[in-house]
Amino acid sequence: MMKILIIEDDTAISGFLSKGLKEAGYTVECCESGEQGISVAAAGFDAAVIDIMLPGIDGLSVIEQLRGSGYQQPILVLSAKRSVDDRIAGLQKGGDDYMVKPFSFSELLARLQALLRRSAIKTESTAVEAYGISLDIISREVLKDGVNIELNPKEFILLEYLIRNQGMVMSKTMIMDHVWGYDFDPQTNVVDVLVSRLRSKIDRDSERKLIHTIRGVGYVFRDK
Repeated sequence: MMKILIIEDDTAISGFLSKGLKEAGYTVECCESGEQGISVAAAGFDAAVIDIMLPGIDGLSVIEQLRGSGYQQPILVLSAKRSVDDRIAGLQKGGDDYMVKPFSFSELLARLQALLRRSAIKTESTAVEAYGISLDIISREVLKDGVNIELNPKEFILLEYLIRNQGMVMSKTMIMDHVWGYDFDPQTNVVDVLVSRLRSKIDRDSERKLIHTIRGVGYVFRDK
């Protein structure tokens, strides 16, 4: 999963962003201050959303320090300041895009995906492929033999995880940790339900089955 860093001191806004991005299939880390954000960014993120008006170190200084330390991933600037000069300052300090509050989450998501797509093109392919299945990790588009398949965010995360680990058996615990990011009751059937839904879309009406159950162990993605 791609990881997004949010540096925003308004907990209502950061909570709103975090919920929306997680539902869209991203892993999210939130920081409430510039100092914390600079420290956490060292762990490595695919993109950052940074507010300008932060306690302590302001957002522009955060961006400047991150760029100075070698952080090359996309940065989307958030600000209540809407003048042309403010936008120019945000971009000159190292921001890749600038959005004014209040904003539409759907527009923010589209802009963030565009930044991620451009960044990925510079570094590596955005596609994950195996046995006729192709996933675009930015647009979240899934094709099987050229035909589009509609997956919800968790189904997409699971399919990407299985494909990236094709041939290896993934236990229910491993899948829980990767897809949900926190512990469930080990007796729950959420993994079985999710796998069943994904299998109905990937293996339905196909003689070649790709998602296999290894009883008592877990699941594996393979062509036999």
